[in-house]
Amino acid sequence: MPKVIETTVYTIDELSGAAKENARIWYRQTGLHDEWYDFVYEDFETICKILGVTLATTPVRLYGGGTRDKPQIWWTGFWNQGDGASFSGRYSYARGAVRAIRAHPPKDEELHRIADELQAAQKKNFFQVHASIRQQGRYCHEYSMAIEVERDSPTWQPMTDGAEDVVIEALRDLARWLYRQLRSEYEHQTSDEAVDEIVSVNEWSFAADGTRFG
Repeated sequence: MPKVIETTVYTIDELSGAAKENARIWYRQTGLHDEWYDFVYEDFETICKILGVTLATTPVRLYGGGTRDKPQIWWTGFWNQGDGASFSGRYSYARGAVRAIRAHPPKDEELHRIADELQAAQKKNFFQVHASIRQQGRYCHEYSMAIEVERDSPTWQPMTDGAEDVVIEALRDLARWLYRQLRSEYEHQTSDEAVDEIVSVNEWSFAADGTRFG
C-alpha cells in the first residue's frame, strides 16, 4: 500500500555552513553545464584570427541535424602536473594584428607582447613566415604542440637567426594564455558566490546535510 512520507527540505541559504558546502560540491561536480567554457573558446577564436592563427576544426553533429565546425582545442585542468591547453591549426602573417589586438583586449599586456614578437619575427623575414601547429601525444599542453616554422621566400632565402624559436615560443605562449583564461573562468563559475546564486535562482532543494533532494 502506498505511503506518504514527509521530509523537510531547505534552500541553500537555509543550510548550515558544512551543509551549504556539501550543496556547493554537488553543483561543482554535477551541476556545471558541459559548455561552460564556450565564451572562452569564442574569444580565443577571435584572438587567433587577429594574430593570424587559423584553427583547425572538426565537424560535430547537432541534435537537430546538420553539423557545426568545432575548433581543435584541447585542455585538462586545473591543478595537476601536466595540465594545460593546446590547439591545432596554421599561422601566417596578419596585417594590422599589433593594432587590432590592442583594440580587442586593450589591457591584456601578454597578448600585446605575443603580437609584438610575431610582428618582429615577420618583419625581419619580409612577412613570409608561416607555421603549422599539430597536437601530438595523449597530453594537451603547450609542449604537446608540434610546431613547424618555414619561410615562404620566392628566392629561397632562409629564416633569420632566432625567428623560428620566437614564433614557436609565441604560439606556445598563446596556448598558455588560453589555459589561464579557462582556469579563471572555471574558478569564477565555481566560486561560492556564483554557485550560491545559480542554485538559489534554480530553486533547488536540499536535505539538512546538503544532499540534493529530488
